[in-house]
Amino acid sequence: MHVFVTGATGWVGSAVVDDLIEAGHTVTGLARDPEKAAALAWKGAHVVRATLEDDDALRSAAAAADAVIHTAFNHDFSRFLESAAHDQHVIATLGSALAGSRRPLLVTSGLLGLPRGATEADIPNPASLRKSEVAARALAERGIHAATVRLAPSVHGIGDYGFVPLLIRMAREKGVSAYIDDGANAWAGVHRLDAARVYRLALEQGVTEQAYHAVADESVPFREIAKVIGRRLGLPVEPRPAEHFGWFAHFAGTNMSASAEQTRRLLGWKPKGPDLIADIDQPGYFTA
Repeated sequence: MHVFVTGATGWVGSAVVDDLIEAGHTVTGLARDPEKAAALAWKGAHVVRATLEDDDALRSAAAAADAVIHTAFNHDFSRFLESAAHDQHVIATLGSALAGSRRPLLVTSGLLGLPRGATEADIPNPASLRKSEVAARALAERGIHAATVRLAPSVHGIGDYGFVPLLIRMAREKGVSAYIDDGANAWAGVHRLDAARVYRLALEQGVTEQAYHAVADESVPFREIAKVIGRRLGLPVEPRPAEHFGWFAHFAGTNMSASAEQTRRLLGWKPKGPDLIADIDQPGYFTA
């Protein structure tokens, strides 16, 4: 299978590329930075040197592929609404290149806006700010073979630059590893390499569902994450009001847990990586 991957040099996308190539698939990856493009080519992938703003390049690469995986997203939270709107546009652009075919498009989203312990059948709150899944479902309603991979809020592994490293930086700056209220709100977790396999397995099995869950640890209390950070940094672990977290309070105090029972059963997906707490409880997470 020839797969076009956006975000091919990113945290999740690069693992998806590696997994696809190792399984014998042909990959074309989108890359803007020349050094990252060279690294992508060294892996054996074809490279499209362009940005997400280049609609023609996106349509051309998608049209030439048997399937498309969209992992790219601008995580500059100071421009989140703008990024979310542009992401909708990119998904619509990719979908337009696949219209009239059964070639699948897998879009990436998260668990925010879903109920605690959500299953793959649950639908995100339409008020949720990120619209990736909304865009994929809109394509599906038009007969385009689009579906969503929902990632756990912590896609962990050494080299992670997501939510847990952000919490580590915040703890260092404020002198406390904090949680809101009793810290019982729960996050899901998945190792980066396990998440990558969900995309490939879904493609290989024909993308039969509207949503898949890349979730290994289904429910990890936020307080337990804070405890690891506090112990590793030698800082107190204490409750703090939401204001302590600034813009991140919505994430720090929210339940983002989910079941992946259906994804495991349908895809035969068996996570192999370490669990969230074990993975972040190692020196490599605290060297930056």
